[in-house]
Amino acid sequence: MNTKLQIFNEKKVRTAWNAEKEEWYFSVVDVVAVLTDSTNYLTARKYWNKLKQRFSAEGSELVTNCHQLKLPAADGKMRMTDVLDTQGVLRLVQSIPSPKAEPFKIWLAKVGAERLDEIADPEKAIFRGVEYYRAKGYTEGWIDQRMKSIEARKRLTDEWSERGIQSSKDFAILTNEMTKAWSGMTVGEYKEYKGLHKESLRDNMTDIELVLNMLAEVTTTAISKREQPEGFEENKKVAKRGGKVAGTARENVEKELGESVISPLNASDKPRLDTKTTKEAAFKKKN
Repeated sequence: MNTKLQIFNEKKVRTAWNAEKEEWYFSVVDVVAVLTDSTNYLTARKYWNKLKQRFSAEGSELVTNCHQLKLPAADGKMRMTDVLDTQGVLRLVQSIPSPKAEPFKIWLAKVGAERLDEIADPEKAIFRGVEYYRAKGYTEGWIDQRMKSIEARKRLTDEWSERGIQSSKDFAILTNEMTKAWSGMTVGEYKEYKGLHKESLRDNMTDIELVLNMLAEVTTTAISKREQPEGFEENKKVAKRGGKVAGTARENVEKELGESVISPLNASDKPRLDTKTTKEAAFKKKN
């Protein structure tokens, strides 16, 4: 199962793609939150719990067809979550009076069509990612770097999977070891430094930070492919080594610039995440 966040009217809906069945599974609580305009997770969960009781009393197949999958929770951990496939979600939509019912149905159809398109032509997924960041207001230079970093991350996680790393917890630990080796901070510490909570760290990195992080990932992948480490501890050692290579590069860059490249900047000021844009703005201001 590949998990992914989908966006409907600026609200996040957690999903999981079942490649074997070629079917999306949607977080029921997230769907309920969209349709009821719930402002927080607890309100939506209480609404769904009452619906489940009603459906069970009525003998509805909707509860029977409801499954549980591990999806990323607000605290970043993978937790068991009620999910429904597209057909189940459509039946759920019919049970909740909402002016968003029809737009949501159209959105569901679009999500499914886009995923099948991406399977047939992976390049479409890349273009869709570019459009997403462009709509968020990121610069073209930053977007270009971010898309490269996504590919580097995918190659690394694929390599870790090949080496037997499976649990999300182990992936997180390896990422922390690698990140700390080049930046001096774990992912959590790095996010705190940037004033982040649930947001993606990479989406809040400057282009230089992205490059260094990508160097750590590419190097870790290359070492792993060459040495083929076995077991979690061996993979952790490789992750640290890959991170240290980027850490050395970081030290050299900082010597040239005379300042730290670990920046407190985040996506609240997207243009400044692009070094080129920042330099151009400073030059114009100076002249």
